[in-house]
Amino acid sequence: MDLNLIKKLVRILDTSNLTDLEVEESGFKIKIAKKMRTVSFNGQSQMIQSASPDPAIPNVDLNLEVKSQSNEDAGKNQHIIISPIVGTFYRAPGPDADSYVQVGDVVTQGSVLCIVEAMKLMNEIESDVSGKIIKILAENGKPVEYNQPLFLIQTN
Repeated sequence: MDLNLIKKLVRILDTSNLTDLEVEESGFKIKIAKKMRTVSFNGQSQMIQSASPDPAIPNVDLNLEVKSQSNEDAGKNQHIIISPIVGTFYRAPGPDADSYVQVGDVVTQGSVLCIVEAMKLMNEIESDVSGKIIKILAENGKPVEYNQPLFLIQTN
């Protein structure tokens, strides 16, 4: 594989919302991934991209919008569910169907909370904790970004 092709792949990855890229050509396989690090926000850990250590490769603007929680929302036993992909947020499986969850509902780990549609694929977003929904942070039918907070859950 050509070194210039590898450099182009790195630039593509850096200028996109992708976190990793894998290419196979003539039996040669390469996987490129952005360096991620963990940060804490209101006691919750989240993965974000580190700045590029190579000055020849530009830093990527992640366009992450971390929504600050009010004092009443900030607490130790709270968990933020974030969007794993860019897409459109839907609270229900269909236009005439009931929402998966409402504020005040108790959910268990693995419960479906919403759908994020990306490229005509409906991706069910499940809770990774058990607890009570205390706030829905995204608006039905509106676009969401990668890592955008969707739900605030009071854990058990």
